[in-house]
Amino acid sequence: MAHALPPPTLNAAPLAPGLYVVATPIGNLRDITLRALDVLAAADLVLAEDTRVTGKLLAAYGLKAKLERHDEHAAERARPKAMAVLSEGGRVALVSDAGTPLISDPGFRLVREAAEAGHAVYPIPGASALLAGLSAAGLPTDRFLFAGFPPPKSAARRAFLSELAGVRATLVFFEGGSRLADSLADMVAVLGDREAVVAREITKLYETFYRGPLATLAADPALDAPKGEIVILLAPGREAEATAADADTALTEALTRLGPSEAAGEVARALGLPRRELYRRALELKG
Repeated sequence: MAHALPPPTLNAAPLAPGLYVVATPIGNLRDITLRALDVLAAADLVLAEDTRVTGKLLAAYGLKAKLERHDEHAAERARPKAMAVLSEGGRVALVSDAGTPLISDPGFRLVREAAEAGHAVYPIPGASALLAGLSAAGLPTDRFLFAGFPPPKSAARRAFLSELAGVRATLVFFEGGSRLADSLADMVAVLGDREAVVAREITKLYETFYRGPLATLAADPALDAPKGEIVILLAPGREAEATAADADTALTEALTRLGPSEAAGEVARALGLPRRELYRRALELKG
């Protein structure tokens, strides 16, 4: 049964006990939120993907905190310590190197375990390379799928991409600069040419958005092996045209409920086919 969480009390009053999932800047340190600073200042324990990176962020704002490494290698060791702090009524903050934790970063097991144990889990929203790239790409945003990092090897990557070929939504990937060209080439081969955007170093000094057909970007020397963090965004693929068999299937079903004229109109709107031809076919099927 779901329970509404009371809003955590920040600033003047003590920070409420619980686990805080805190977004941190993806480049520009001024993208930190005031609420995130409040949480980091008051937390009894801060779990960080890399304590050196988080230490620099804290130092930039004059903050000190007890840091514990929490990455894919250290999570099993750090999680019991965090649960112990929570069980004593403490405050634990979870951060990644940059952006929103759990987005291609470790942490979901801690969140799940904390919630199952009855501890409050508070999201502290902020920077996200996924949403920043999507907001500036100029591609459809009503539906999108975040696919994370593609596999590093071409065969596995192509198999991975083939599973996404039929998705009618903007596709978003993270990628490293050294594998960017190979990934773009495989995307063209598997997903076909479509409108694309490659966003590099979002919010940082050399932030750049490359826009154009996917095949053109795959052949761009500037994207051969660029340095920095990369977000790839692909427009939805074109829907395949409906076949005669698709039309017959849809008409047969519609004719169980409607007359030939109404059935033809319904299928024409659904499949984007000429109503006159569908009406003629509906009469044949009805007869």
